[in-house]
Amino acid sequence: MSDATVSTDDSARPGTGHADEGADGRLATLRDASAAQDAATRADLEALVRVPSVSARAFDAAHVHASAEAVAELLRGAGVPQVDVVTARAAGAGPDGADLESHPAVIAHRPAPAGAPTVLLYAHHDVQPPGRDEDWSSPPFEPTERDGRLFGRGAADDKAGVMAHVHALRTLLPTWGPDDGVGVTVFVEGEEEIGSPTFAAFLAEHRDALAADVIVVADSGNWRVGVPAVTTTLRGLVDCDVTVDVLSHAVHSGVNGGPVLDALTCLARLLATLHDADGDVAVDGLHSSLAPVVDLDEATFRADAGVLPEVRLAGTGTVADRLWTKPAISVIGLDATPVDRASNTLVPSARAKISMRIAPGQDPAAAMTALRRHLLANAPFGARVRVDDGELGQAFSADTSAPAHAVAREAFAAAFGVPAVEMGMGGSIPFIADLSAVYPQAAILVTGVEDPDSRAHGADESLHLEDFTKVCLGEVLLLDGLAARGTAAERA
Repeated sequence: MSDATVSTDDSARPGTGHADEGADGRLATLRDASAAQDAATRADLEALVRVPSVSARAFDAAHVHASAEAVAELLRGAGVPQVDVVTARAAGAGPDGADLESHPAVIAHRPAPAGAPTVLLYAHHDVQPPGRDEDWSSPPFEPTERDGRLFGRGAADDKAGVMAHVHALRTLLPTWGPDDGVGVTVFVEGEEEIGSPTFAAFLAEHRDALAADVIVVADSGNWRVGVPAVTTTLRGLVDCDVTVDVLSHAVHSGVNGGPVLDALTCLARLLATLHDADGDVAVDGLHSSLAPVVDLDEATFRADAGVLPEVRLAGTGTVADRLWTKPAISVIGLDATPVDRASNTLVPSARAKISMRIAPGQDPAAAMTALRRHLLANAPFGARVRVDDGELGQAFSADTSAPAHAVAREAFAAAFGVPAVEMGMGGSIPFIADLSAVYPQAAILVTGVEDPDSRAHGADESLHLEDFTKVCLGEVLLLDGLAARGTAAERA
């Protein structure tokens, strides 16, 4: 990382090596250069999607290693001078307190010219499990184009983010001499989809190598198809398993039913206490706030999310409030007897996994305490309730006054031809808080390739191909803009 700052001065671009070209000429040159890379970028994205790099521990880790090596080769081919596949060891983070060896990540580096800022480009090459093949319209690891979208697991989340970085470097590095441009560090993680369990260890082990003035996290989305966005807030994450026990063993449902409520019924009653009659979260001690006023109406949200016509939306406040700045609780897993194996017995024990998204400003440990307190206090009919804590993830709120944010808005507006929206995101990227803590002076930009119909993590995940080319151009313009403004700041 250099001592450079990012200026908002638009007057010159000497840092790019094209001082006589002018802003309009430079934009045209970069548009053409970016377009020339589009076919190769598409082909390489499809090759990455074919690698089933599921990081969940139940899947073959060899595919994650293969994916890391493929990303490393792409970065070497883009002209990045130093590229390494690395791992980290997190002490005591594994099962039963054992050390945990990370899945492989890729770190690539181009040194910063004198006085220029260093930009860290983050993405991840691991993917979610595909789920059931029959839920997909085409095989999950065979990229398939339909109606202008590329379908496949990881096509959007987040191998398109990886390729946006590769595309930008392929486009820009040939135009930058050794004294031009910015320093670039690329960090492509291999276990984001399992909660980045060794991320803190990575930062500790590679702190100096990852230091930057600006951090671009390409793992979010855009406002809608054709409209770019920079994500400025993210909710945090708390999850846990709750187990309800009512019997020491299963008993006949006719002989014993009535005085004893089965564990599933008790669990259902307990889970129902998590929301009030309006559908708002009913756990005391959780933080809420108001979202910025944005053009997000209920009809648009319902269409984007695929809400059935007869289903009423839960909660109060604007749709943006409910998505971005209020807590949300979902039951995302249930352990019980399958219907087709059920017998006429009272189920003695049942377990659910609860996922809670918390608003920016909420401490995740305090949120977990509040959730646990609520579950234990609302045990139905004295049922035995046990809560096993899970993942905790910090929320994020960006400093949008940072000059780099202005550069990003300009870059993506130029690429898409319409102004960029500053939006919140209901999802969580907990490691961003780790980056912010370790590099407090760095400006963090959260960008992405997804749109409301990308279905990340679900069946038929897809990428809007025309928007993807615009995202790639936007990152080209972002890096080039940071180079120009960083140089202008040095000259000031």
